[in-house]
This record gives sequence, structure tokens and C-alpha cells, in this order.
Amino acid sequence: MFDLPTLFFTSFVITLSGAMMPGPLLTVTIANSAKKGFWEGPILVLGHGILELILVISILLGLSPILKSSTFILLVSIVGGSMLIYMGYDMIKSAKNLTLDAKQIKNNEKLLYKSSIIAGAVVSLANPYWILWWATIGMGYLMTAIKFKIIGVTIFFTGHILADLAWYSLVSFGISKGKRIMKDSTYHAIIKLCGLFLIIFGGYFLYGIKNHI
Repeated sequence: MFDLPTLFFTSFVITLSGAMMPGPLLTVTIANSAKKGFWEGPILVLGHGILELILVISILLGLSPILKSSTFILLVSIVGGSMLIYMGYDMIKSAKNLTLDAKQIKNNEKLLYKSSIIAGAVVSLANPYWILWWATIGMGYLMTAIKFKIIGVTIFFTGHILADLAWYSLVSFGISKGKRIMKDSTYHAIIKLCGLFLIIFGGYFLYGIKNHI
């Protein structure tokens, strides 16, 4: 039987387990933190969290049947997979123009993503697994949380976001501290590797479209 402390703890642990798995948001966190510093992690999570808050409110207002629709999942797979491939290509193409030299960075207005809050939301929305997670595990937790009314939903969502914030802040902190001793050639290689990962990730979801046709 769920009580409020159990709801918070399980929400935190399950979300943390998912956050620690490689995915697009982790890739962007690594790439952006190496260029722009520690706060990229928390800011990306802020954008991610705003999107999820909107989703939770939408679900509570009756969006759940749409999220489980095969047509909707198919659409997300096509658009999301294509967007991931484009983002990966853009990262690879831009890598050679990037630097970790502090003086040059201050004068370089070209960033991987100009608005990290928007990037946090976009990269999450572009990930079909994010929709699938909310259509299954997230939906189940939300249905449990709603039994405790607004306080239950609040506790569930707080545990969920805190897990994301803890993990991505830790990653961002480690990457930002390491960038000071990283050569640009190594940095370029990491950016290209991250871009390649996004392309593979996007291709994987486009390939999986056949399962929804």
C-alpha cells in the first residue's frame, strides 16, 4: 500500500534509474556543460521539468488516451527520430568551430543551443522513449498519486524532478570541472561522438516505426 513517503522515494529512485541510462538529454548535458559550465545541467532540467509539468497537467485534464494511441506514438517516432538525427548532424558539423579556450568562448556567440531551457524541453520532446515512459510507468504513478489528490501529485512530481536534477547536476559538475584540462581536439571528438550518438538514437526510433504500422 502506497503512502506519501513511499510515493516520493519510489518516484525518485525509478526516475533516477531512467536518468542514468544514456539518452539525448544526457548527451546534450555533456556537450553543453563542457562549453558553458556547470549551470547547464540544472537549466536543461528546468526546461525538461517545465515540459513535464505541462504534460502532467494535460494528463490530469484527460490527455492519457491520446498518449497511448499507436497513431500518436508513430507520429512522435517520426518527428522525434528525424529531429534527433538533425541535431546530431548539426553537432558534428559545428564541432570544428568550437573551443574550450576561455577568452575565445567569451567572444563566441555561437553556442550549441542558445536557449538551454528550450533545449531541455525540445530534446525531451524529441525522444520517443520520453512519451512511452509517461504513457506507461509515469501514467501508472500519476494514477496512484491522484488518490492522494493534489498533495500526492505534488510529491510524485517533486521526487521525479529532484532525481533528474541530482543526476544531471552531477554530470554537469564533473564535465565542467574537467573542461579546463581538456584539449580542443579532445573536445571536438566528444562533440562529434555525442552527435553520432544522437544520429544513431534517432535512426533507431525511425527503424522502430515498423512496429507501429
